[in-house]
Amino acid sequence: MRIEREYPRVVVSKKGERWLDSGHPWCYGSDVVEILDKYNNGDIVDVISPKGKYLGTGLLSLTSKIRVRIFSKDASTVIDDSFWKRRIEYALSYRQSVLGNLNACRLIFGESDYFPGLTVDKYNDILVTQIVTYGMEQLKPVIFPLLFEALNENGFKIKGIYERNDVAIRKLEGLDEYCGWYGQQLKEQETIINENNLKIVVNYVEGQKTGYFLDQRDNRRLVGEIAKNKRVLDCFCHTGSFALNCALNGASKVTAVDVSEKALKQARTNAELNYLDDKIDFVCADVFDYLDRVNKKDYEFIILDPPAFTKSRKTIKSAYNGYLEINLKAIKLLGRGGYLATCSCSHFMNHELFEKMLKEASYKSGFDLKQISVSQQAKDHPILWNVPETDYLKFYIFQII
Repeated sequence: MRIEREYPRVVVSKKGERWLDSGHPWCYGSDVVEILDKYNNGDIVDVISPKGKYLGTGLLSLTSKIRVRIFSKDASTVIDDSFWKRRIEYALSYRQSVLGNLNACRLIFGESDYFPGLTVDKYNDILVTQIVTYGMEQLKPVIFPLLFEALNENGFKIKGIYERNDVAIRKLEGLDEYCGWYGQQLKEQETIINENNLKIVVNYVEGQKTGYFLDQRDNRRLVGEIAKNKRVLDCFCHTGSFALNCALNGASKVTAVDVSEKALKQARTNAELNYLDDKIDFVCADVFDYLDRVNKKDYEFIILDPPAFTKSRKTIKSAYNGYLEINLKAIKLLGRGGYLATCSCSHFMNHELFEKMLKEASYKSGFDLKQISVSQQAKDHPILWNVPETDYLKFYIFQII
């Protein structure tokens, strides 16, 4: 079907056509044959096959390897303010259905909600955003006011939007890095959310990512259910959420370790806020070194929630070795009867590779792993099956036997 539209047209190769027909929304620069009509970086464009078949509508990025990110496959749709507002309302409705309480949630998860390169996290009455695509940066004056409007109409009063555009990937899109309030300038930089019956301070100005790791919400609850009456070691504890869930649910002892004293300071504040400071010992140390110092059987339950050891395919091998080392240390320390929670937040360390690593760690330790549960990111970080990049968090709980 040939189409006549007002948008510039990007012609892709037959290979690019097959790729987009498979369902993935990214059109790579290597598959672009030519761009018809007048165009500017960040434009909304229609992608067509060599024979003029409509393949989708997306955002053009002239500097990125991902030349177009498709957000619609309906050639008859008018892309205006109403279109984007409906998209926001769809995202909001989904969260209301799967979460219920939206005091702290990921409201928009990029491609999963058909907003290429846009992340929006809601912390009470503050929205924290991150944009990593040139086209979405151009759409910001349209989408941000619509966020206020749609949320207000659904009973959520929002005071402000804080932008956390301090990620290096923006440079690949020809964008500057910066942080700050959008529009109205507010003085505060933190808020207190409620998660799993715990009060958590979120510093969205200085904290990692948008201030908090919302994707582990459900996994923290799972860990809390197992922690009762156990001596728990929370490795890479950051601001203490896993440790807090364990202490709240009756762990006999909790030790929380992180190399960042700044993160531990926030963790101590969270513990005090929940009257759990007398139940958790916070230790500033390199986790790999700490595991070498502790005695075998000091702990009955170890939680491994490391930062991503790899953010590209080039470093997968070294990341694999890092995951293997840390898991092998934990399994040996726990011994038979212990419990292990372990995860990876890197898309490049996929499920198959992570499980291969765990099997190798099991073999080298001389112990078997009895699976208790396997889970992924929280429901407000939905996975699109045609977009593997949205499937990134792997979380396993085992008993060592």
